[in-house]
Amino acid sequence: MAKKDYYDVLGVNKNASPADLKSAYRKLAVKFHPDKNPGDKVAEDKFKEASEAYGILSDKEKKQNYDNFGHAAFENGGGRSGGGFGGFSGADFSDIFEDFFSDFGGGGRSRDKRTNNRGSDLRYDLSITLEEAYSGKKQDIKFSTTEKCGTCKGNGSKAGYSPERCSYCGGSGRVRSNQGFFTVQQTCPQCNGNGEEITNPCNDCNGQGNKQTSKKISVTIPQGVDDGTRIRLAGKGEAGARGGSTGDLYLFINVNSHELFKRSDENLFFEFPISITDATLGATIEIPTIDGGKAKIKIPDGTQNGKQFRLKGKGMPFMRRGDYGDLYVQVKTEVPVYLNKKQKELLEQFRDIENEKSNPSIKKFFQKAKNFWKN
Repeated sequence: MAKKDYYDVLGVNKNASPADLKSAYRKLAVKFHPDKNPGDKVAEDKFKEASEAYGILSDKEKKQNYDNFGHAAFENGGGRSGGGFGGFSGADFSDIFEDFFSDFGGGGRSRDKRTNNRGSDLRYDLSITLEEAYSGKKQDIKFSTTEKCGTCKGNGSKAGYSPERCSYCGGSGRVRSNQGFFTVQQTCPQCNGNGEEITNPCNDCNGQGNKQTSKKISVTIPQGVDDGTRIRLAGKGEAGARGGSTGDLYLFINVNSHELFKRSDENLFFEFPISITDATLGATIEIPTIDGGKAKIKIPDGTQNGKQFRLKGKGMPFMRRGDYGDLYVQVKTEVPVYLNKKQKELLEQFRDIENEKSNPSIKKFFQKAKNFWKN
């Protein structure tokens, strides 16, 4: 018998969010759980079917495989979970069964009433130069956020008043109802899990316990940050509502491209143009380094175009390690574009006297060409 589509099993469409998937599964789990339907084989099968569907669709990788290949993606052991009620690898059912069956067989974990009041995390995008990424820097940044209300000190109530215990849940932040053999536990809809109600809200913050503001702080960008580095500043996000914990601020670093250097991890690269004369006769060249200094490289005679030289320790610093990457310099031989009469005469003379030893690659190529023509 062909398996039903997992989305049809849960009664959702393919664009359903993780929250929608969880909600749909919760309803089916409560309805068809074997403990609520003892001896009912149909209900047991439906519970297994819903659990299997949720186990696949709640896992990002498995969901993608299912969307691409259907049930065939999990045939022959290809990621399919085991049988029974507890073998759904990859999916997290703990919060679902904690919400609905917390009192069944030992109860669930206690929850912080103020979890839902945590302040939002904030993102700040900061662009810096490659030189600043090399040396690190301190910079002041300004952003909009929320902070604890100074009038009510964050509790949301007028002066002289305090939040009162929620009359609906009795201060637990959770409400329970009996459904057959189950005790179903959910977040209190009246206090949103806080366990308290604001009966006399603060006029300045309307009972929220925080207010919108603009904040300026100094941040330290460590040496060696790369493009896309994320720096977490704990407790620098938005203030939580009614005394909830403060969120975090995340700095996302954008390192601007450089006109000379290209970066790959902690190593730097750049091309250095040299003349045919220097490539042929050899020379000592002076190159820039990312720290603003200079370094010398000896170009040996007969250096070919594209030859790469390595300067150890002249690259970018490793974050939190103290050592440095390397700088790789690739020479690019430039052919003269404009020649005066004297230069042309000298080159003509050189062409007349050059031999095969002067150009071994040319000799090798023409030898291969001769062999090709013979065949």
